[in-house]
Amino acid sequence: MNQYLQLIALLEMSITCAVVIIILLQKLLKMPFPLAARIAVVLFLGNIFFWPLGMSLELPLSAYVRGVIGELSMVTMLILWSSLLPSAQKTPLGFKLSVALIAVVFYPLALGFGMFDPYAWGYNFIGLLIAVIVFAILCGLTGWIKGIWILSIAIMAWAVGWHESANLWDYLLDPFLAAWALYSIPNAILLKRREKAQSGYLFRAG
Repeated sequence: MNQYLQLIALLEMSITCAVVIIILLQKLLKMPFPLAARIAVVLFLGNIFFWPLGMSLELPLSAYVRGVIGELSMVTMLILWSSLLPSAQKTPLGFKLSVALIAVVFYPLALGFGMFDPYAWGYNFIGLLIAVIVFAILCGLTGWIKGIWILSIAIMAWAVGWHESANLWDYLLDPFLAAWALYSIPNAILLKRREKAQSGYLFRAG
């Protein structure tokens, strides 16, 4: 069973590494790749990261990446993977703000800066599960249907023990997701200010 979980983790990390490279290439070249090209590159790079290359590398590249950054949550992986879809919805600022607020409270307490440990709630605590379900419903009510699917898949993966961890938090949150949310908020504010400034300049009376 443990070997099966290790293979799943390596496969997920291989796909994630391939997706991240494609996202970076698209940003660098400032042009989106066609869907067929994205799939082809994911398959090609995913295989490179998944299979051992021999020589001085005894393990797959994804194993070394996983050893450095650790396990990613299902939410992080699904957000990354779904970003390659042709009609992918942008992640709303409200979701990023919620993740950022949760992370700011969760990580200090989980590291021992407080009287209780919220990480323990991830072990079969029905209150956390209900909170996640309610949050998923709110995502749907605000029009972000992809959020419902992402959180639903994360819950189902936790329920069947898809990863080695039995803690629900590990399927929902990780430091990279928290850092992305914290970075996106000021970035989105600056972008809106820039758009307003450009709009004001364009429509300024001459």
